[in-house]
Amino acid sequence: MARSIAVARRRRVVISGMGVVSAAGLGVTKLWNAARDGVSQIRPLKLERPYGGRVKIAAQVPEFDPAAHIESEFLPFCDPFTQYAMVAADEAMATAGFARKDIAGSRTAVVIGTGIGGFTTIDNEAYNEYVVRARGNPLTVPRSIPSAAPTMLAMRYSAKGPTFALASACSSSSQAIGEGLEIIRSGRADRAIVGGAEACIINGSMRAWELLRVLTPDLCRPFSKGRNGMTLGEGAAIFILETLEAALERGHEPICELIGYGTTNDAFDPLRADVEGPTGAMLQALDDAALAPRDIDYLNAHGTATYTNDMIESEAIGRVFGDHAPPISSTKPIHGHALGASGGLELVVTISALREQIAPPTINFLEPDTKCQVDPIPTVARVLRIRSAMSNSFAFGGVNAVLIVRSL
Repeated sequence: MARSIAVARRRRVVISGMGVVSAAGLGVTKLWNAARDGVSQIRPLKLERPYGGRVKIAAQVPEFDPAAHIESEFLPFCDPFTQYAMVAADEAMATAGFARKDIAGSRTAVVIGTGIGGFTTIDNEAYNEYVVRARGNPLTVPRSIPSAAPTMLAMRYSAKGPTFALASACSSSSQAIGEGLEIIRSGRADRAIVGGAEACIINGSMRAWELLRVLTPDLCRPFSKGRNGMTLGEGAAIFILETLEAALERGHEPICELIGYGTTNDAFDPLRADVEGPTGAMLQALDDAALAPRDIDYLNAHGTATYTNDMIESEAIGRVFGDHAPPISSTKPIHGHALGASGGLELVVTISALREQIAPPTINFLEPDTKCQVDPIPTVARVLRIRSAMSNSFAFGGVNAVLIVRSL
């Protein structure tokens, strides 16, 4: 009873705007159309320097010209991960109905997740220093630090509230969104710019991920028999959070309500997942949202298509939902595994599914795996009544983050 009263009294938080840079291009619509229609954005790998690795595919942002979107006074300080965040944030602000300085001041927080930060800058500087012996970039440090993205966004919109980067590998952006939710609920801010960004498809990181033996050389097949790994992606997804009261007062119709957040740590292994952590995160999110498992109509899974992780996530879903497990899908075969940006990209897809009442498919599916007892919406999108939806993010190091949204 006490929990129900506390949930009823706290500030309601809505998502008023969202923006995307992804392998599908610029904009929420392009990502959603690709996910809904099952059109993969994974293409032959393109790098500035020769690459001798075995894996030759990735979900890269196509034909991105940062100078077309970012002013010259900002651009020298922006690694590609920050560039992606800024372009996605501009779309999010526009869809929220805000001009650039409308949310200026100390009541706006900025929390951005990234798994690696400015890895492109680091990789380029290492190449310049040790291979071609060229002069280095004096702005390497401010470009490469993970806090570059949130601080540059804070400058762009004159946001002076709590501002920080959050780095928890593949759960980074989901945690950033959840922590932004908590900041507003607590009264420390009235609005928050949240999400995640990653730009890691470069020589150094491709080689490193290949050495882990988790990348597929051909097709990403989450929850399918015959799956053999994931494909790297990149991009950014940014959201504008505010109180429901504030949105209604200014006459803005929110996209949806953000009602649940759960986060846990497996404390088990640097690479291998443990079922207890994901189970706990989903249960926390349900409790936070004051929902029962049967209230979730669709679940966007972490779904990496690595053999063990899909099994663990399936088992965790079974523990949480039992006979009430909702249809699920993994959209990583569409936009790739964008590491610290993945949770944000997947929340955009989840929210779009909620708005259109269509659950996107898990493409490249061959046949069910008896060790993955879930309904993965194989191959073709499904018309579905969706009132509340869940999005899962589970990371190396055992960091788990789960978000729940619902229609208003």
